[in-house]
Amino acid sequence: MGSLTGTIDLKRYGRLLAKTAPRVIATEEERGRALAIVESLMAKGESGTTPEEDELLDLLTNLIRDYEAAAYPRREKSNPHEMVAFLLEQRELAPKDLWPVIGSKSRVSEILAGRRAISKEQAKKLAGFFRVRADLFI
Repeated sequence: MGSLTGTIDLKRYGRLLAKTAPRVIATEEERGRALAIVESLMAKGESGTTPEEDELLDLLTNLIRDYEAAAYPRREKSNPHEMVAFLLEQRELAPKDLWPVIGSKSRVSEILAGRRAISKEQAKKLAGFFRVRADLFI
């Protein structure tokens, strides 16, 4: 992600912020609105977004994460394969969406079934794909 020091056009970023009006999320409705913006930006793909959109994406994912951490406190650590399944479900994605991330259909199936551990490299790729911390998968 870029930072505000020279890598983005502040006027363009300001217009984007004015259009999307991001703020601290306090309700499920606001979370849904933020997720819709995140999904529309993610649909563009990494090469299709501007540095300003990347910055907005980073901001929104942090706001969503903070809301979810407060609204859904985790009592125990999930199994890595359960976390992958949960994130797929939350983002309305299918296992096939992970094939390019993990490398093959069979590996994705084995991970989701809990028959294969997630390597550190795969955890990093999943973290980038889902825009979450890698330790969720280890």
